Amino acid sequence: MGTGIIILLVIVLAAILLLAMGYLKAPPDTAYIISGMSKRRILIGKAGWRIPFLERVDKISLQVMTVDVKTSEAVPTNEFINVMVDGVANVKVSSDPALLERAAESLLGMKQPELIAMVTQVLEGNMREIVGSVGLKEMVQDRQGVAKKITENVVPDMQKLGIEVVNFNIQNFRDNAGTIENMGIDNVEQIRKNAQIAKANAQRDIAIASSRAQQEANAVKVDSEKNMAEQNAELAVQQAEMQVRADTKKAEADAAYSIQQENQRKTIEITRANADIARREKEAELAEKEIAIKERQLEAEVMKAADAEKYQAQRQAEAELIRRQKEAEAQKYEAMQQAEARRAEADAQRYAMEQEAEGIRAKGLAEAEAIEKKADAQKRMGEASILEMVLAALPEVVKNAALPLAQTDKIVMYGDGNATKLVRDVMGSGSQVLEGIRESTGIDLAGLLAGYAGGKLSARETGEKPAPEEAPVEKAPAEEAKNQE
Repeated sequence: MGTGIIILLVIVLAAILLLAMGYLKAPPDTAYIISGMSKRRILIGKAGWRIPFLERVDKISLQVMTVDVKTSEAVPTNEFINVMVDGVANVKVSSDPALLERAAESLLGMKQPELIAMVTQVLEGNMREIVGSVGLKEMVQDRQGVAKKITENVVPDMQKLGIEVVNFNIQNFRDNAGTIENMGIDNVEQIRKNAQIAKANAQRDIAIASSRAQQEANAVKVDSEKNMAEQNAELAVQQAEMQVRADTKKAEADAAYSIQQENQRKTIEITRANADIARREKEAELAEKEIAIKERQLEAEVMKAADAEKYQAQRQAEAELIRRQKEAEAQKYEAMQQAEARRAEADAQRYAMEQEAEGIRAKGLAEAEAIEKKADAQKRMGEASILEMVLAALPEVVKNAALPLAQTDKIVMYGDGNATKLVRDVMGSGSQVLEGIRESTGIDLAGLLAGYAGGKLSARETGEKPAPEEAPVEKAPAEEAKNQE
């Protein structure tokens, strides 16, 4: 069983392989020719099968080939004029089955250059044959007819090879003797001659016609001038009559025009006034509309600006509130710190003031006590005490009076006795000071000094002991310092 299946599979695979190897598909521009066991088969643009190893496939191209056909040497026409002919032909292997069979027999295996060379020779031979049977004039004037004759003449030969002539055209004729050019010159001269004759005849006819036309024109001119003179006379009479009627009509028209102009002026003024009123009304209406539009625009702009300012103010107020809160918190903290510092400083100042107050109080008590003792002593001493105080202060007063002289850098005095005069002036200043004290305080220092000195002198003369002095009064520290000074 297994061996049989394997053999069957091998057979099937071999059959499939053979079928794949034998499958053919011909393109439209190529003919596949299958030959071998049976009758020859041709495939063009369709698929088919061949038996591998037993049948072969040959290909023939059906594409159009361009063949340049030129005579290798001059060919005489039926007029024995040697010409060179250049032509071009388009040929292809025919797809007709009968012609394709012939092509398979004669062209199979032939390369395209070889095929073009063979076709060129056939076409050149047929072209030489046709050129020798026609005249030069016919060849030049009827190229298409000559090409048709060549095509008709070459078709049977080509069919024998299985080739189809698609088209054939003659491109150029030329000859070494210049016959074709001379034929053109003869034709050109003949055409020029005919043209000159026609031109002369035309000029003659023009001159005759011009003379006749001038005579007729002269006659017509004379008649015309005569008629014009008569017409001018009649025209002058008619113009005079028409001038009278025109003047009359003009006067009437002027009067009517003045009336019409006045009426029209009134109408124009009325119309202009109405138009002016309408224009002013329209301008007022437009102005009201523009005012309304501007009011709406202004209102919109103001509202928009107000909204923006409101929003900005809100944002600024919020920011300001936050800033103030922060500042208040900072100030509160700083105030607490400052209050603590001030409290500590106040405690220190209070303690210092208490100590200073104790010192001042003690000093004041001491000074009060000293003043009280001094007052008691002065009370016991009487005028002597007062005199002592004045005498203690008198040097300072004299010193202050002489202070301007002490601040003087240099004093220049001329004449004799100036030094004595200076001393006298200083002493006079002292006397003025004593006089000023007497006037301001009522105390006569000179009298007190004189009385005190007189009492001392009288006591010495009478031999009486002076009154015992009172116990010395303790002077205040301030007074002692002053006296020491």
